[in-house]
Amino acid sequence: MASSVPAKGLQLRSHVKSSGELELSLVEVDIAPPGPDDVIVRVEATPINPSDLGLLLGAADMSSAEASGTADRPVVTARVPSAGMRAMAPRVDQSMPVGNEGAGTVVAAGSSPAAQALLGKTVAGLGGEMYSQYRTLNVAQCMELPEGATARDGASCFVNPLTSLAMTDVMRMEGHTALLHTAAASNLGQMLNKICIADGIELVNIVRSDAQEKILRDIGAKHIVNSTSLGFMNDLIQALAATGATLGFDAIGGGPLAGQILVAMEAAANQNAKEYSRYGSATHKQVYIYGRLDMSPTTLPPGVGMAWGVGGFLLTPFLQKIGAEGRAKLRARVGAELKTTFASHYTSEISLAEALQLPVIEAYNRRATGEKYLINPNK
Repeated sequence: MASSVPAKGLQLRSHVKSSGELELSLVEVDIAPPGPDDVIVRVEATPINPSDLGLLLGAADMSSAEASGTADRPVVTARVPSAGMRAMAPRVDQSMPVGNEGAGTVVAAGSSPAAQALLGKTVAGLGGEMYSQYRTLNVAQCMELPEGATARDGASCFVNPLTSLAMTDVMRMEGHTALLHTAAASNLGQMLNKICIADGIELVNIVRSDAQEKILRDIGAKHIVNSTSLGFMNDLIQALAATGATLGFDAIGGGPLAGQILVAMEAAANQNAKEYSRYGSATHKQVYIYGRLDMSPTTLPPGVGMAWGVGGFLLTPFLQKIGAEGRAKLRARVGAELKTTFASHYTSEISLAEALQLPVIEAYNRRATGEKYLINPNK
């Protein structure tokens, strides 16, 4: 192992206990020498994505959170309601590392040529456990960043970029010609807009404020609908009729929005119908829920017709489906457009210890559009 790598490093852990309590803490873990095809990355930037919060905070009631420990080794505990404990059953009494993706410097490498080629390079990694000072990864889990790109530039180059590219791929694979996206002014939403503009794809964006609408207007988005406006449904129907979008990706998940989207798609399809059918349009309308910003039940009203579907979408199964060649193609585009199409913006950069301060947890757990936090485990 290279002399610059310590024997141990700090790692953020999330532990749901059988007593009905979530505990967040920093744990010192051993850093083993890399295998032949492994590298050790000194993690310098790792984002807090909504998908990370699902593991980090689980089903805990964070309004009950209490802080203890020291400034360097804080501990946070919170109560997990009984219904949440049922959902958490598979992870009870396991101390789990957190962090889907991140980036940093390769400080040690295994003996294989592929591993040695990354020594000293700045790489992005996807493999979990990234809220750690050091992370051992197989070379296949790494992407070397372009010359001049920093760890901050590459910290979010997997989950959001690959998800946004996957959305357009799913559109093509399932025979749709245009898209709809909710929470559309997010980092991911801005990436999706840039992709669709470059690739000539019509995209309907649903936002919830004038400020979010301006974010998208400024990058060239054309079809933007505000879900808080009195004319929301009519505006949505007209945007869907204009674009022909019959596929939606919903980051909200709970509440009425997915149902409203399907109703509006049905109404838009019926605007151009040649003849009346009491069963509704024969055009299939699909909404994929890929996030749960709203944890309430998803409600579907009448008026959606009979040709529709609601399902879940996860990036990892999609990447497995498209195979190594498909994954390489997506990664190549991300690398080429890292500082343009796939640039991410952060509200604040925090340390591992700061990530366990109650006011900071409250801030990033709001999951507000435009408020994205970045952890530097070696800060």
